[in-house]
This record gives sequence, structure tokens and C-alpha cells, in this order.
Amino acid sequence: MSRKFFPVFALLIVLSMVLAACGGSAAPEAPAEESAAAEEAPAEEAVAEEAGETEGAAPAEGGSTLATVQERGYVICGGNASVPGFGFIDTEGNYSGFDIDFCKAVAAAVFGDAEKYEIRPLSSQERFTALQSGEIDTLIRNTTWTLSRDTDLGSNFTATTFYDGQGFIVRIADGISALEDLDGGTVCVQTGTTTEANLADVMAARGISYEPVVYEDVETGWTTYEEGRCDAYTTDKSGLVSRRTLLENPDDHMIMDETISKEPLGPVVRHGDDQWFDIVQWTVYATFFAEEHGITSANIDDMMAETQSPSEKKFFGTEGELGSFLGLDANWSYNVVSQVGSYSEIYDRNLGPDTKTFIPRGLNSLYTDGGLLYAPAWR
Repeated sequence: MSRKFFPVFALLIVLSMVLAACGGSAAPEAPAEESAAAEEAPAEEAVAEEAGETEGAAPAEGGSTLATVQERGYVICGGNASVPGFGFIDTEGNYSGFDIDFCKAVAAAVFGDAEKYEIRPLSSQERFTALQSGEIDTLIRNTTWTLSRDTDLGSNFTATTFYDGQGFIVRIADGISALEDLDGGTVCVQTGTTTEANLADVMAARGISYEPVVYEDVETGWTTYEEGRCDAYTTDKSGLVSRRTLLENPDDHMIMDETISKEPLGPVVRHGDDQWFDIVQWTVYATFFAEEHGITSANIDDMMAETQSPSEKKFFGTEGELGSFLGLDANWSYNVVSQVGSYSEIYDRNLGPDTKTFIPRGLNSLYTDGGLLYAPAWR
């Protein structure tokens, strides 16, 4: 069953979340007084208060995250609650988004049930501590892969699910169209993020003087920008597209063409558990493989019955023992696609042309379409 995270206080959660720069269901509904206590407590206290579910959840060093997750009965993903299209919680406490779907995909792979997951909404400051401490099993929250994060923070980044880049949003009436137009101006930027460092580096390299207007939480930043107290707002372009939809007059603002960084985003796991790393990574690859082979949640049963392809038979679990290499059932990848979908289904559902958060696929296309996505051999 899916796990809902305090629906009574959904709006409060949205206001408190932080958009990380280079990011449902949820747990059974708790009584209101318990929800309020958990919402107000620091992350460490919240974990302690939920000891009935999470005490001892962190695997011992070198231990098995898979065994911990299976014993618990659901996977816990660190996510976002305030980024439409990627991780967003509505007033009923329901999560949706691109990153949320990849959490569901992991649940489908492990349990054969995409609803056996919980989202822990985390700020950019909390996310790595929550991962290291074992509060969450996987971080799937628009988080940029960097050398220091991949090493010094004890994290392993799995396959990239979204290739992004840092950009800027400005008011059309201000006539700003290039970085040089911001010389002497102000830029809203979240402190303690790669976004802040990228901004400083690029402006220094181009000799552009500017005043950073820093903030710690995303709501403060966007409010500051919308009130006209900074000339531009900078973060990943996916975040700009997402949050632009929430501005009072979205059409009064434009995202500049300029892209100043590379921001590969994807799931993150702890160092020291290769099996769990493999499970999460190959779950992502399963969605790529499905799109490459034209497999969707709608046609997967017909294709499984009709295929003569050895690799597709291994993918469906009708031949071979690939699932056992991961410690999963033979049909784990069938479960991922039948319940959550191929990569193209996940993308179109959350970021496709029929959504308010439409982002052209670009680098997030298959390699056969000029993009960077492909799955390694299924053998």
C-alpha cells in the first residue's frame, strides 16, 4: 500500500520545502497531533518518534539495504514536495512527479508493488544527512552528481535520469536577455548549493558585477523574486520551468536561453552496499530498455507473449536468471514497466507536451534520437 505523509499538513510541508540545486504516496495517515509533532521536530527527532517503523532501519556498515527494506515492507525515498513535475504534494497529501515515479519503480522492482513506498520530503540541507544516517534508502530529489558528493559525502550516484543545466528567469518587462544585462544587478540564489557556486564562477569569469540575494528556503527565494527585490532568479532550468507555473502571472516571466552548467540529476544511494546500488541503477535502466524496445505499460503483456528476442525474454523474466543476480524475482523489470511505465511514459506523464511543466526532451532523449540515454546490455 502506498504511504501518505501527513495530508492535513500538506500545505505546511509545501511552504517549508527547499528546492535543491544541483531534488505517493506515503505512510498510513497518522493522527493530527502526531503529524504536527513530526512536522515540527528536527529530522533526527522525527526518526526517533517513528521508531515503530524506522528504528533499526539503517543497515549496519556493509549490511544489506535490500534486507532492511524487505523486512520493513516498503522503500523510503528522500524527495521533494514543492517542485511541480518532479516532486509535488497536493492538498490531499498525494505525491506526484518524475522523481516520485522513479521511487515507485524501485518499489515495483523490489516488491512487485509500485505502491509500497514512502516519500520523506527533505530540504537541500537535510538530504545527504538523511541518506547517510539510514533515514531514507534512496535519495531521488533533483540532486546534482558532483565529484565531492560522490566521494566525500559517502554517496553513490546511480544512472542519470535527467540531464539539466542551470539557467535564469527574468521579468520580460525588464528587457534582460543575456547575462551581461545583469551587470550591476541582483540575482536570487539559494545558499549552500552548487547553484550559488556556479553563479559566482561564471560571473567572475565574464567580469560581470552583481549582488547575490541569498536565501535558505525556496519559498523565500521565489517570493523575493516575485516581489521585484532581485532582477533574476537562478536554479536548474527544470526547476525554473516547474516553479514558473506557480507565479501569479507566469506569462510575465521568461527563462533565458543561457545555460551555465551541467547538472546530471538522478537517484543517490549510500556507499558500501553494491547490491542496493545495482538494484536502483538497473531499475532506471529498465525504463530506458523499455523505451528502446517500444515496450510500454499498455503493450507489455502482448510483447512478452510474442517476442522472439533473447534480450527481451531476459527482460521479461521468462528466460534466464538475471533477477537472481540482483536478489530480486525473475520478473522484476516486467513489474517496473507494467506498473510505472517506460522512461518515455514517465517523462510524458510529468514533463511532456500535455503538462503545465513541459520541458522538451533534448539530452533526455534516447541515444538513437540524439540524446544521452541508453541501457547497457540485458544479458
